[in-house]
Amino acid sequence: MTYYAALGAIEQGLVYGIMVVGVYLTFRILDFPDLTVDGSLPLGAAISAVAISHGMNPYLSLLLALAGGFLAGAVTAILNTKFNILHLLASILTMIALYSINIRIMSGPNVALLNATTVFDSVTGLGIPAQYAGILIFGLFSVVVVVLIVWFLSTELGQAVLATGDNPQMITSLGVNTHTIIILGVGISNALVALSGALVAQNQGAADVGMGVGTIVAGLASVIIGETVFGCRTIGRAFTSALLGSVLYRLAIALALGMRFGSFQFNPSDLNLITAVLVVCALITPNIKKRFLRR
Repeated sequence: MTYYAALGAIEQGLVYGIMVVGVYLTFRILDFPDLTVDGSLPLGAAISAVAISHGMNPYLSLLLALAGGFLAGAVTAILNTKFNILHLLASILTMIALYSINIRIMSGPNVALLNATTVFDSVTGLGIPAQYAGILIFGLFSVVVVVLIVWFLSTELGQAVLATGDNPQMITSLGVNTHTIIILGVGISNALVALSGALVAQNQGAADVGMGVGTIVAGLASVIIGETVFGCRTIGRAFTSALLGSVLYRLAIALALGMRFGSFQFNPSDLNLITAVLVVCALITPNIKKRFLRR
């Protein structure tokens, strides 16, 4: 793996780490399997790209992406809580609908941001090389997101979110409306995923309707790798592990794609296979470790 490949992997790990934080919120905290993220990531990219192409400030376009992602997550949660549709089915329905909605927003399958102002211009304008601008921007955004989400979960409302995922019967007996909490939590999760998509679009210079394919797989893989390597004993450590797990996942992918065994070499089409192997290794490692310690 070359130096620039490693930089690119770290850059991707940080920006998609924001998505992983959102996935962790639903997957681990709320115990709500949510496939909406495959649609909300390109939703955020589409909203941001269209807003910028119409002359909006790139930072304000991120706020619009956050709002769009929250609405997408809220729809999934409402289908589940108010209409008793299974959470997996509700998220699949929303994801399918978002495919058409994203095309409608972009008036086509993609939108280019050629010569458009993005959040990276404020960094490169300071004389920072372009290859480091992405890491700096994504690093700042990811750290701020982790700090804010950990702070939120330490508030009274955040404690209700934690309790809803851990023991909904108990929190209901205390007079908390779990439906409202689930809608809020899933909405925040997809808002973070949409923010990640908006930053990816500004970095790549384009938004595409198919850029969200496999998002949930990469998110869950990053969560499991982070938990296995760094642990998750506290809330702060858990979300930090999820973020670092995203970086490790992207580095592992870049390392695997750069490896060569004689005439054999992995191709980008092998990405799903590599992901499956990484997740399996992450899942069986704790059991192997326990058996080794017992012996």
